[in-house]
Amino acid sequence: MKLKQYQVDAFAERVFEGNPAAVCPLDHWLDDGLLQAIANENNLSETAFFVPAEKGFQLRWFTPVAEVDLCGHATLASAHVLFDILGYSGKQIIFQTMSGELVVEAKDGLLTMDFPARPPVAKPIPDALFAGLGRMPQEVWAANDYMAVFEDEEAVRTIAPVFAKLQELDLRGVIVTAPGKDVDFVSRFFAPRIGIPEDPVTGSAHCELTPYWAQRLGKRSFEARQVSPRGGRLSCQLQGDRVILSGRAVTFMMAEINLGDQEANRRRR
Repeated sequence: MKLKQYQVDAFAERVFEGNPAAVCPLDHWLDDGLLQAIANENNLSETAFFVPAEKGFQLRWFTPVAEVDLCGHATLASAHVLFDILGYSGKQIIFQTMSGELVVEAKDGLLTMDFPARPPVAKPIPDALFAGLGRMPQEVWAANDYMAVFEDEEAVRTIAPVFAKLQELDLRGVIVTAPGKDVDFVSRFFAPRIGIPEDPVTGSAHCELTPYWAQRLGKRSFEARQVSPRGGRLSCQLQGDRVILSGRAVTFMMAEINLGDQEANRRRR
């Protein structure tokens, strides 16, 4: 059995930027263990799988070690594959996901995604967070992830995390953020608990960052940069209880996965 797979750099203007995601279009769902094995073999922060549905496509995302309930860059990469490679002709793509219905449109040269907002709330600073970041943030907030707020971009760029300490925390990951020099805000994202020491560009983290910066800056539209070693730029808007994320994507690789008799063996079992 063979599957088509595409590797896409999301939130990128050119290859070798942004966040790479693998995208596998499927005719039907394979065994979850096989999907996880493919994601583990790819060893990217996310592998996305989608199948046709009555309304759009069902979409799922896997890190090398676990399925997750929301992923921005792999959604962007999946839409790019459908629009730019597979010839999807609709004006928008509807993805059915664990986080509800997600809509992606190709608009003004960008892919624009409609995601749920995840407003964080203020929290005490956990000991493991301070130990893992090696410096004291100005404040800490939390939603699906901890969000540590620092004074400036340089503080975010120079953090050298101790992943063993961050792995002790009880939430998915850790966002670090600060005002940006040439953008509204910058961030980095660490998620060693789910097999991602540092994620290059994290759309789902901006579902938490956007409501925070909207409250702090008193506006609704932002230009943001994730200042990981690869880096990537996002446009973010808060619209009620939704976050609109826009970016570009480029195809790095087209490949074929050779599963041999794996699926046949699964069916016999």
